[in-house]
Amino acid sequence: MRLRTSFEHQQFIVEKFKDKGIVEDDAIIAAEVLTLADLRGIDSHGIARLDGYLRLIDAQRINPKPYPKTIKEKLATLNIDADAGLGLYVAQMAMEKAIEKAKASGVCFATIHNSSHFGIGAAHALKAVKENMIGFAFTNASPLVAPFGAAEPYWGTNPICYAIPAGKYPPIVIDLATSAAANGKLELKAKDNLPIPNGWAIDKQGVDSNDALILKNGGALLPLGSNEILGAHKGSALGALVDILSGCLSGAAFAAWAPPFVSFKEPKKGRGVGLGHVVGAIDIEAFIDFKEFVLNIETWIEGLKVLSKAEGIKEILYPGEPEYRTYIHRLEHGIPY
Repeated sequence: MRLRTSFEHQQFIVEKFKDKGIVEDDAIIAAEVLTLADLRGIDSHGIARLDGYLRLIDAQRINPKPYPKTIKEKLATLNIDADAGLGLYVAQMAMEKAIEKAKASGVCFATIHNSSHFGIGAAHALKAVKENMIGFAFTNASPLVAPFGAAEPYWGTNPICYAIPAGKYPPIVIDLATSAAANGKLELKAKDNLPIPNGWAIDKQGVDSNDALILKNGGALLPLGSNEILGAHKGSALGALVDILSGCLSGAAFAAWAPPFVSFKEPKKGRGVGLGHVVGAIDIEAFIDFKEFVLNIETWIEGLKVLSKAEGIKEILYPGEPEYRTYIHRLEHGIPY
């Protein structure tokens, strides 16, 4: 294992994107998103994804010089055509627009279609936190997840992310796939020749599998909850919601018709185009004085920290705290690769 500073890491990614014709400013923004994933310890969504973006540019499924444009707009809403550009960049651009509109209207809900994989949701949602707002980011993805009761995939891992200012504490970041595990987790297990845990995936007969390569062999990921007893129907409903908002509402492809990220298999022909995202911002001051909100959040965190601990637990952590600690450590010591 080697270590690379975040600057070296980011510059490597920038140069690779520029080699494929992406203009420097866009390449820097995209590289910042991937580098943040690695700094936060989300190794499945950082530089590990770079080769996939580069190959899709070569295959002309990602446009290196897009001209995103606003298709529909009202006081607190946007719908953006990404022009087949890098989702990493387009989602950042859309969030900037959403933040500006939220400053005027109190909230903005922006949808994006004709896009591609946008990296970690936290990279986009956290932009709003810097403006004393709550940020959110959802995306649909290529069909890898079997809905509750099904034995074949229909929609993607469809993550949800919210980022919330927390005053003197690091932001609360709720960033999770609506599947039992993200596809990248299986890829990391496969790379290390390790089995996956029970409850992550099923084979094409619908039987639980420990094979990290099961998706390549006709299997599917399970929804969050894994089975009926543990609430898989709830995870399935969340995945459906993200697909409907990101795909059906935005004009993007959805469910089984969403384009694959790293596979060059042609997407099924259906309604909509490209992947779809939702990003947005909530101006806290539109609802409550920001200082009062922050005091509430600090009190919420402090109350959580003093709860009695379950057996074997040394510390109760709030959402986003483990990733922030990894971020600080890797910022100081370097990113392993």
